Amino acid sequence: MSLSEGDTAPGFTMPASFGRTVSSEALKGRPYVLYFYPKADTPGCTKEACAFQEALPQLGHIGIEVIGVSKDKMKPIEKFAGKYGVKFPLASDETTGVAEAYGVWVEKSMYGRKYMGLERSTFLIGKDGVIARIWPKVKIDGHAAEVMAAAKALG
Repeated sequence: MSLSEGDTAPGFTMPASFGRTVSSEALKGRPYVLYFYPKADTPGCTKEACAFQEALPQLGHIGIEVIGVSKDKMKPIEKFAGKYGVKFPLASDETTGVAEAYGVWVEKSMYGRKYMGLERSTFLIGKDGVIARIWPKVKIDGHAAEVMAAAKALG
């Protein structure tokens, strides 16, 4: 991963679920969580999105926005968000430009076959636009709670 905690978060603008657009510019001065997930409506990604959705009231209470990012096109993303009641923006990074900027578009391998894909990773970005925490290769169980604890510590 090319980014480190303390680095300025790369800028982005992406289309997001339900006709929204998310951008680093619009989030200036507010802390946020940017998490990358491999594919909408797969078991792990569903579990992760639902965990963040569950944590949303507490995260919102401390002023933290949550944005999920995948390479999926908008149609499957919107279907996924609707099916599971995901209220926070799920953004589409079809060109993988944002994933590349964050260093999470990586070579993966399954059954001996190598391919490029999104590495499940989460970034906590402070209101100053600086990366406060990075969770590479996320294990889903307990992850949203861990992110919430770190977000609360941001102050």
